[in-house]
Amino acid sequence: MRYLKRHRHVGDPLEAALADTALGCGFARPVQHEVLAGMAAQVPEFAGGRKRALAHAVFTMLGADLAHDDFGPDAFDVDALHPWAAVQVTAAKAVLGRAAGKAPLGAGDLALLASTQRQGIVWEGNFFIHLLVLHALADVPGMQATVDEGLGTALMYQRDDGGMPFVTDTDTWSTVTAGLALHATGAPPPVLHRVARHLLRVQHKDGGWSYTDRAQLPDTDCTTVALEFLHQLDPYAYRGPIRRGLDALLAVRGSDGGFPTYGAGTPSEACMTAAAVNALSTQGHLHHGIIQSALHFLVGSQLADGSFPPGWSRSRLHTLFRAHLAGNHSFRTPPPPIRSMHEQTLSLVRAAQRADGGFGQQDGSPSDAISTSYGLIILTGQADPAPAARATRYLLAQLRPHGGITSPPDMLGPRPFPYDVPVLADAFALLALGHLSRRIRPCRAAVPGRRHSGSRPVETDRAQHHDAGAAHSTENTT
Repeated sequence: MRYLKRHRHVGDPLEAALADTALGCGFARPVQHEVLAGMAAQVPEFAGGRKRALAHAVFTMLGADLAHDDFGPDAFDVDALHPWAAVQVTAAKAVLGRAAGKAPLGAGDLALLASTQRQGIVWEGNFFIHLLVLHALADVPGMQATVDEGLGTALMYQRDDGGMPFVTDTDTWSTVTAGLALHATGAPPPVLHRVARHLLRVQHKDGGWSYTDRAQLPDTDCTTVALEFLHQLDPYAYRGPIRRGLDALLAVRGSDGGFPTYGAGTPSEACMTAAAVNALSTQGHLHHGIIQSALHFLVGSQLADGSFPPGWSRSRLHTLFRAHLAGNHSFRTPPPPIRSMHEQTLSLVRAAQRADGGFGQQDGSPSDAISTSYGLIILTGQADPAPAARATRYLLAQLRPHGGITSPPDMLGPRPFPYDVPVLADAFALLALGHLSRRIRPCRAAVPGRRHSGSRPVETDRAQHHDAGAAHSTENTT
């Protein structure tokens, strides 16, 4: 309760509303409308109904009296969902059904929920789903012992500050992201190979990677970044894990040419498709046709304002920087659709840069270090150095005395709930500075007798750029 009281007056309206509701401080209908409407804007359209149902279930569990909502016919359909989503939807259905006085869940649904509960173990490392299931099973006859054991497991994860985590850990996701950033900035090879050896230990048998070694469901995000990192580090030494990772990635490719976050047959997403292009492009022209098809999906996903549908980040620049890099891999002279995608992206980013040089998560959001890192990666790919210089000044101003970067969280999981992994701010800032440093080299030594004044000039050079991955070349100007 002390933890929640500290979060009642935070700037984030969702967190403040959750804390208020849990503490019994009320959840006024105008606030309800504002918060739930804001949440809907942070999830993909294909998941809209079930995400609204999830949000209502969470607030219902905390005691809010919400107005009835029609979530749509697909909100509780689990046929095409990956395992995490199927359990989440079933638990939300149980909570909402109980609040509405509907008949209890059937035997199949109850068996699915109960199958996630093992004493001392959080299923798939997903603490949020663990708690959601316990709420769904509360008051179900015959489930009291299961709920009691689940609560005992939950209490093992309470932090010293009184709060609870979203997942048990994000070790693999943090490792691949930090590894890529360390490589981009020239970390010593022994450090990078230590990272690689850890990734080999947690690679799944099917070749993919999950956000944590406690999870069995691979995801495109971790798999693509791991592939890029291993290829950049040593494509020959790690050829076996790379080949198996590529097989796992291609196995989930959608019929529309795009790539989903989890599992074959689930909806493709722009951010995951861009990440897949960045990983596949490390293999030269081996997957040229697949890359072209993925880029076609990506171009078709871009919205009128230059942004893309919501991904796994609160910051619209997350998908933008990946898409920007994905479009640069396969063309010396990009075809008109790719060129148009780049122009729209760059136009949006230039217009979104704030007076302080930084970028915010959305229009109206204050500047933050992670969004600025994403923006800086895009700005280093264009000729005018001034916007990148301003973004760099803002980013370096967020540096703490010991070297870490301060930034509000931007990752979402499950969408649209935010979670904070502080090392990701360091990693993305480092990755952005790596992109910047590859655009700049010291100018040649001054010719004796030649006069020059002011700060030492620099000249840009044709340089190799790396996304959360794959290398591509860009012609630069001084």
